[in-house]
Amino acid sequence: MKAILLARVSSKEQEDGQSIPAQERRLLDYAQEKGLMVDQVFKITESSTKESRKEFEKIIERIRKSKEPVALVADTIDRVQRSFKESVILEDLRREGKVEIHFYRERLVLHSRSNSSDLLRWDMGVMFARSYVLQLSDNIKRSKEQAAKSGAWIGQAPIGYQNSVDEKGDKTIVPDPERAPLIRRLFDLYATGNYSLLALKEEAEKMGLRTKRGQKVAKSQIDDILKNSFYYGTMESKYGTIQHRYEALIPPSLFHQVQNITAGFHKKPFKALSEPFALRGMITCAHCGCLVTPEIKKKKYVYYSCTNAKGNCKRIYVREEPLVDAISAYFDQIALNQAQIDEVTGYLKEIHDTENRFHKECMNTLRREQEKIQKRLSQMYDDKLDGLIDEAMYLDKIRSYKARQAEILEEMGRHQDADENFYVTANMVMNLAARSREIFMSSEVAEKRQILNLVFQNLKLGDQKNLILEVKEPFLTLMGIKNGAIRPIDCRWPDSNQYSIARSRF
Repeated sequence: MKAILLARVSSKEQEDGQSIPAQERRLLDYAQEKGLMVDQVFKITESSTKESRKEFEKIIERIRKSKEPVALVADTIDRVQRSFKESVILEDLRREGKVEIHFYRERLVLHSRSNSSDLLRWDMGVMFARSYVLQLSDNIKRSKEQAAKSGAWIGQAPIGYQNSVDEKGDKTIVPDPERAPLIRRLFDLYATGNYSLLALKEEAEKMGLRTKRGQKVAKSQIDDILKNSFYYGTMESKYGTIQHRYEALIPPSLFHQVQNITAGFHKKPFKALSEPFALRGMITCAHCGCLVTPEIKKKKYVYYSCTNAKGNCKRIYVREEPLVDAISAYFDQIALNQAQIDEVTGYLKEIHDTENRFHKECMNTLRREQEKIQKRLSQMYDDKLDGLIDEAMYLDKIRSYKARQAEILEEMGRHQDADENFYVTANMVMNLAARSREIFMSSEVAEKRQILNLVFQNLKLGDQKNLILEVKEPFLTLMGIKNGAIRPIDCRWPDSNQYSIARSRF
């Protein structure tokens, strides 16, 4: 049988670290051992988390066009895939007998006659490989949240400021010497009450105010500038209004004076809701897509209904209790018996070895880059002492390298957190698999919401008071194990890797 060998790393640094040649040697030895004729070797440097994996698509096309079955040989499961999207494609080819998939480290071979146990091992490997990637994504989000709450701005600086690096090599934002005075002037002019947005736009053109791309500032951009609290010391984020750490361009009194002129003193204060509702903000109307919101009737009963914001939906009221009861019933489908838990636990131990290698590979790559930068810094200092580079070039390079070192430390921290969270995730999933309904029903409202967000997504209320649920991974796979459908591939996961599982009527 002809074989395609796949050696993949997720960054150029890993390729420089001889990871691809090492994989290639192992796969060539394996192919010779199995009597496979190597037809082509794909050496790929790209992340498996990218939306479009061009080289992977070339491999799939090559397999489809082959008139004979082809063996696809890879070092580990996560070298081929980190989501179920690829599983759908490979599963079709496997069933048709067009491909035989070999995972070297897992000692797993999949073909058209593979049993349910081997397919389960494949599913579990993909599920926890994807979990690792999602943990990295969550850690990035958490680091951004932490940075925002500490007053750090994430992303491109607003017009009037510019991104920079301080003496310690940390990223910061400083006033733009050219644009900052012009921004102050815009606030001063508008505060007089004698300028419309159009007139202020014309004044901005006369003053020479331009965007960072050199374009004229539009009227809508002038409006955004006047409403941006960043200029007086606070910033708006999804975590609320936060005092930022950078130099303000205008005093708070000037900003509020401008807001009063803009709003005309007609804004009403927002009154936050404080009642604890288990399903608030989690259900949408299946008919019109509007939010289904809770309200208290007769001072003690909670009812949910469509807001009918689009005006084309009949409002149907449903009590909270049957909704919660119906949702809790689905936890019985997730719960596994002890034999199933023991089987899955065994697979998790095998998967851990693969994830551990991936974690070490990423950490070693980052450490090598750190060491390389440190050597360059030492060499640059010697070059400066020898007069080979001037002071300006030395300082510029120092800031650049220090900034990259700080980024590497952040990345290493995220990988470390992801590695630790891998065990937490596995433990949490197994706990829910053992007694999910008991945990859910005994939880407080806030804890119930956390569990629902973990297990379900896209809850919808139908016209006939039927609740439509979508289960997330890895609980979708657990349901397949519970119901004996080891590989629910026929359900054709959408791109989100989830699908609607059932409807409950009241």
